[in-house]
Amino acid sequence: QVQLVESGGGLVQAGGSLTLSCAASGPTFSDYTMGWYRQAPGLERELVAAISSGGNTYCADSVKGRCTNSRDNAKNTVTLKMNSLKPEDTAVYYCAARRGASIYIDKSRYNYWGQGTQVTVSS
Repeated sequence: QVQLVESGGGLVQAGGSLTLSCAASGPTFSDYTMGWYRQAPGLERELVAAISSGGNTYCADSVKGRCTNSRDNAKNTVTLKMNSLKPEDTAVYYCAARRGASIYIDKSRYNYWGQGTQVTVSS
């Protein structure tokens, strides 16, 4: 069983940056591919970024060039840094985990989810 706890959300001005962190508990964190999803009111939950167990990274087109994600297997954490934030980045951001080396866009592929952290970008 993997438990995920996100931190780092809050209110940010447009053009600013933020860092989200996800702390994972459970064994063999290094075996898990980690994803960051977000969900804005009335919209589907969408993949923003991911990092595979092997360290391959993915950023969605909507955040490409503004997104950096990394992991620290010794600390069981993943970090998402976003800059040049826009009001449309406002959403609840969720950390997700799946065992295995592949990154999937489909949220049903991820077995474990955090509670989410609110990010609000003011214009």
